[in-house]
Amino acid sequence: MGERLAGEAGAGAAKPLSVSGAMALAKGALEGVVVRLVGEVSEVSNKPGYKAVYFTVKDRCASLPCMMWNNRFQAAGVALRVGQLVELTGRFTLYAPKGRMNFDVFSLALAGEGDLRLKVAELARKLEAEGLMDPARKRPLPAYPDVIGLVTSPRGAAVHDVLRTLRRRFPLARVLLAGVAVEGATAPAGLVEGMRQVVVAGAEVVLVVRGGGSFEDLMPFNDERLARTISRCPVPVVTGIGHEPDTSIADMVADVRASTPTAAAEAVSPARESLEGHFAARARTLSACAGRAIERAGAEVRRCATRPLFCDAQLLFATEAQTLDLAADRLFRAIPANLERDRLQVARQRERLARAMPAAVEREGARIARCRERLAACGGALVPRFSQQAAVAAARLHDLSPLAVLGRGYAIARTPEGAVVKSVEGVSAGDAVDVSVADGVLVCRVEAARRIDTEMIEWEEES
Repeated sequence: MGERLAGEAGAGAAKPLSVSGAMALAKGALEGVVVRLVGEVSEVSNKPGYKAVYFTVKDRCASLPCMMWNNRFQAAGVALRVGQLVELTGRFTLYAPKGRMNFDVFSLALAGEGDLRLKVAELARKLEAEGLMDPARKRPLPAYPDVIGLVTSPRGAAVHDVLRTLRRRFPLARVLLAGVAVEGATAPAGLVEGMRQVVVAGAEVVLVVRGGGSFEDLMPFNDERLARTISRCPVPVVTGIGHEPDTSIADMVADVRASTPTAAAEAVSPARESLEGHFAARARTLSACAGRAIERAGAEVRRCATRPLFCDAQLLFATEAQTLDLAADRLFRAIPANLERDRLQVARQRERLARAMPAAVEREGARIARCRERLAACGGALVPRFSQQAAVAAARLHDLSPLAVLGRGYAIARTPEGAVVKSVEGVSAGDAVDVSVADGVLVCRVEAARRIDTEMIEWEEES
């Protein structure tokens, strides 16, 4: 290309070029150069009706006007704003009518922090649309938390700032520290696990804090999983991430966003001075209420003390005592009269009974005599019949009596326990038996036992 330009320059020395020719020569030379560059956007012109978007990128020493056709700009999906750091790919070109050089942009992308900010902004819009940043969802902080969870790096300055602030303002609180990494790819997972652990351990409020840093350093707090964990946390979450200008997605979804870790510690702990003032005010209120209650009670006691009942104890039972006296007087008058009336009535009943008794006794005596005669007549007829039945039963009883059997020469063998021995199998040699006969009992001992052939005896009896 250098030789071509030199040749054309030599030819041009013989014949001067027109302005259009010179611009065409320069344009052809520039459009052959395709480069990729990085710069900061300093101006943007994206007006309706234009076929292209015009903007300027710069660095410390130079600036470059750029243009990008609308179809390419829309395909890039980047909303250009002044101050963004962008990465461009394109070629240099000349606009001949104005003699102006432009950079024809083929592709456009945010560079470095700009790309990260775009992703964070998109995630923030997504979470906001889901309602995670709705102020109505945020919960109030406990006034006097007994247990405070702290999730941060155990080696940074933030943990010391928080602990020092809590120790100074509210030393009664117990702090549960979950030491986790706050930078790097694994930091979001560690922050989520740290929050879970302090909540399980009983934290009433959770602090998620870290010191300042660059936008890239604070990226773990823009993690979607961490944001959703904060929104679903069963206890309020307070964030203190970076410094005052730094705002992360974790700050947006937290119940309270503090500007610094120290401010986060102050948000969850009441100041000792405010507590003393609060207690003093409550003490004054309590004292005043107690004084008024005592004064009212004293007035009531004094009012009751003026009642006649408390001046003369006899008034309490005066009516009842008079009623009792009247009743006793009536009773004393009524008893003698009633006794006389009852005595007279008893005398009359005695006279009536004396008059009625002889006739009744005579009637009952005659009736009893008649019953006696009938009973004697019936008894005489019944005795012979029952005497005959008793004689027949006695004869049958005598025939069945074991004593009659014994009287005919038979005997009954019994064991010492009184059981009748019915078979030779019921005793063994050496056993004691009692043998009952007609006139007594023989005490015997078995020497041997012999079985009788009952079939032979039956045969002999039949024969």
